[in-house]
Amino acid sequence: MQSHPEFPPITDPGLGAPMRWLARGWADLRAQPVPGLLHGLLITVFGWLLLWLARDRFWLLAGAFSGFLIVAPIIATGLYQISRRQAQGQQASTGEVLALWRSRDRRLVRFGCLLALAGTGWVLTSAGLITLLSDAPVERPADFLRHVVLVPEIGLFEIWLLMGALLAAPVFASSVMAIPMLVDTSVPVSMAVAESWRTVASQPLLMALWAAVLALLSGVGMLTGLLGLIVIIPWLAHASWHAYIELTARSPYKTLGRP
Repeated sequence: MQSHPEFPPITDPGLGAPMRWLARGWADLRAQPVPGLLHGLLITVFGWLLLWLARDRFWLLAGAFSGFLIVAPIIATGLYQISRRQAQGQQASTGEVLALWRSRDRRLVRFGCLLALAGTGWVLTSAGLITLLSDAPVERPADFLRHVVLVPEIGLFEIWLLMGALLAAPVFASSVMAIPMLVDTSVPVSMAVAESWRTVASQPLLMALWAAVLALLSGVGMLTGLLGLIVIIPWLAHASWHAYIELTARSPYKTLGRP
């Protein structure tokens, strides 16, 4: 795929890059922890609220959390400014972090709405599959565990997981580079999404590995009763910025004293 003249060619940082991105993201979080932890705490509290409101209604809970996980990276985009300033040997103020949202960038709002629609599509597709193939109605989380996850036969749960992966892949490909690019540049949403797809197409194995790392760490945060997300969300936000910067050759790390 050809790059747009406004963008440099995609680099090849190697399969060890995700560990480097995580290390740089962790360094940024340690250097200026308060904004990141506040973001993580607010998102986690919102997750607890969703759990409480939809605790006995499985499909409402599934829809809420699909939207939560998909839109959370949009909410944390203010943290990119911290990583940007850290690379310049400076610290960003909390006001600078919040300035992104005060600017009311319609591109981010529009992209967030598109991601939320994608999450809704997944829930509706999932509901249709389970309603069609499950032997019993699924209305509560306990029903999903009993009739889908814990059934002895191999089939429905595995199909559900495979379908989720197939639907998640284009969402990841559309957003992994697009979200930081919308913050970093003034390009329209369509161009940012196209560049994101170009990156994934240029480095499919690396980006699949990065997607697995993001999913694994997010899963760990979920399994801790969401408490782990307080740290994991800002950590991954900073790391995602470094992934974008390195893949698009936008920051000379060596001249900035980066490892």
